[in-house]
Amino acid sequence: MSNQKIKIEVENYGTITAELYPDKAPNTVKNFVELIEKGFFSGKIFHRIIEGFMIQGGGYDVDFNHHEAKSIRGEFRANGFSQNDIKHTRGVLSMARTSDPNSASSQFFIMHEDAPHLDGQYAAFGCVTEGIEVVDKIAGVRTGYGDCPIVPVIITKMEII
Repeated sequence: MSNQKIKIEVENYGTITAELYPDKAPNTVKNFVELIEKGFFSGKIFHRIIEGFMIQGGGYDVDFNHHEAKSIRGEFRANGFSQNDIKHTRGVLSMARTSDPNSASSQFFIMHEDAPHLDGQYAAFGCVTEGIEVVDKIAGVRTGYGDCPIVPVIITKMEII
């Protein structure tokens, strides 16, 4: 069985295509796919962008209203989930969370550059297969307080392909 692919359309930037890895993070992928199928990510923004590190989105709209989704168990080594051995290298998708290892819900990040200190600490679950140049463009935007872009970077649509 081949891995599912998703398409992330970002207003004024282009399209990112990624492959998801349910064999490494089954519940994380299931949750993410369910959110995509509900249209959850449409109109959400990349609200935290750190060039040379990652771009994070999936929780806030352009007015910075937070949108909640159910929390799931963190599928990463430090949380007792050994099958996820995905490294946080350029292009990898991973789930954002608070200090609570089981607080991931809808916020995700895409690695702009390698960050080995995240390996085993966050639930990586996919990788960009096309459109890494879009990630590069987004990573280079001007940001202000809290690494938030000055001009919103909007996810217009996310879909399973």
